Amino acid sequence: MFDKILIANRGEIACRIMATARRMGVATVAVYSDADAGARHVRQADEARRIGPAPARDSYLRADALVEAALASGARAVHPGYGFLSENAAFAEACERAGLVFIGPPADAIRAMGSKSAAKALMEQAGVPLTPGYHGSDQDPALLAREAARIGYPVLIKASAGGGGKGMRRVDRDEDFDAALAACKREAAAAFGDDRMLVERYVLRPRHIEIQVFGDRHGNMVHLFERDCSVQRRHQKVLEEAPAPGMAAGRREAMGRAAIDAARAVGYVGAGTVEFIVDPDGGFYFMEMNTRLQVEHPVTEMITGLDLVEWQLRVASGEPLPQDLRPPAPSGHALEARLYAEDPGQGFLPAAGRLRYFVPPPAAPWLRLDAGVDQGDTITPHYDPMIAKLVVHGADRREALARMRQALSACRIVGLPTNLAFLSRLVATPSFDRADLDTGLIEREHDKLFAPDAAPPREAWLLAALAQMRHVAEAAPAGSPWHADGWRLNADAATVFLFSCGDHRREISITSAPAGMIAGLEGSTVAVGLRGEGSRLEAVLPDRTLRADVYRDGARRIVYGDGGTWTFTLVDPLLAWEQGQDAGTGLAAPMPGRMAAHLVAPGARVAAGTPLLVLEAMKMEHTIGAPADGRVKAFRFAVGDAVNDGDELVDFET
Repeated sequence: MFDKILIANRGEIACRIMATARRMGVATVAVYSDADAGARHVRQADEARRIGPAPARDSYLRADALVEAALASGARAVHPGYGFLSENAAFAEACERAGLVFIGPPADAIRAMGSKSAAKALMEQAGVPLTPGYHGSDQDPALLAREAARIGYPVLIKASAGGGGKGMRRVDRDEDFDAALAACKREAAAAFGDDRMLVERYVLRPRHIEIQVFGDRHGNMVHLFERDCSVQRRHQKVLEEAPAPGMAAGRREAMGRAAIDAARAVGYVGAGTVEFIVDPDGGFYFMEMNTRLQVEHPVTEMITGLDLVEWQLRVASGEPLPQDLRPPAPSGHALEARLYAEDPGQGFLPAAGRLRYFVPPPAAPWLRLDAGVDQGDTITPHYDPMIAKLVVHGADRREALARMRQALSACRIVGLPTNLAFLSRLVATPSFDRADLDTGLIEREHDKLFAPDAAPPREAWLLAALAQMRHVAEAAPAGSPWHADGWRLNADAATVFLFSCGDHRREISITSAPAGMIAGLEGSTVAVGLRGEGSRLEAVLPDRTLRADVYRDGARRIVYGDGGTWTFTLVDPLLAWEQGQDAGTGLAAPMPGRMAAHLVAPGARVAAGTPLLVLEAMKMEHTIGAPADGRVKAFRFAVGDAVNDGDELVDFET
């Protein structure tokens, strides 16, 4: 076994690998860019080494810097994690040339599966079922359009290299093909340095089911059951579970055999995942093989009792897989939810900023949290905005689902937009509840998932005002009459707070009373006793007690109560008119990035919503449309220019 390994990655996967290595008595070396100098994975490592500036191309994607850091630290092996260079054959070879063990498959296996087109041809020879499509080397756009027409719409355009949903579009009509192809090629070139495409028949209402495989250097190969990863947005997974609901034992073995055939075809070693598209009739088709550990591997660990990272280390050090590695059947059911810094209501736009509060659910034997950040850390705009993965296990799917709902409701994140509330709504949808799964589930449940926020209940307004009253009292200097009771000269000791929540606005008055407070809202009053400390607040009413966690974030007060979560903004009445003014044209950059494309010509007259430009940020493309009918006078940035957060992108005339 190795005595020291370097982890060529960051975030939650680096922390995850460190936890296993520490348990096995293996020292770890972290690497970091300037943006990650104080990151959680750096704090947890036995040793840490700088590898370059913040941009990934200058740090985490530099094979030479990673190899140099490993050699300088005395590490004997390199674990690539997932993302970055984890599926880069040249990096695996560079490690081997330097005398380092690459904790992953052979470079030839990575290379064979790295091109989706080449992998499809190889799988065809191995007898693995394929989706009908075009996987050829001729990349003439006119030829690709003809092939799409031959296959029949809808089709899926997909980057030949890479994954993660980048460089991928569904196209339903011939007239949309050229624009979709151009967007896919741009995105693939930026993400993978390779804009080759393949075109496949789009399976309607498909499920995305993948098989975990594991091989050793002695010719042993096993599959460790399946995961259902059908719940996706923008072709990226949101929820994963194992085993796949409704999977019959015969179908599991058929898919498992196909996955092993695929892995054997490339001489695979280590942990890998063979992904399949499954149609409503149960037919399955090879999609791709991920030659690395997957983000969703914890659900497999939950139903098998295995530590896949441990077996990665053991296999890489030359150990064989035991004959009884795989249990005879999955044990129970596991679910994973990915917590992201993003705004679901704005097309899942990634967010960056400081985690002012990050309070995970209370520890439980059935709960696992894989986090790459702690409270107070910053989600930077340079990398994937994942905060953590919540993983739960139950005796069956019903119990696992109940525990996932419980875990999500107990999680507290304040400081930047997240998908936490969206995930809570998602796991409560009828489709997910009854396991009616396919990759279009989020679109199918759109009205429930993105319904306009209702007005907060009276209790939530009251809790926000009481929390603010307590804050005012605690902030007053010791000995001040304001500290005691909000004292006034010749008047009742009443304080009035004005809060807004979305389009709703309320005034709440708080008056000191001998036995507590009197709260007034919408013409009625109620006696309130106040208890709790820190973020915890208990409001004792004559007939019941309200309990909530209330967090301050600038002017915002986030109330986590029994009935939901609400964000209130404390309004200064003297500035209320100004806070209600138009905030601008909406053509400012929402985050740092790069101008990827102009979609109209300067001088063009456009209707509201017309796509104007494409901004590449946080590894994804974001299309920005016209805020109103008007004219594009000029673009302020050329294609390829770097853009800062808040930069005005277009001179727009309404």
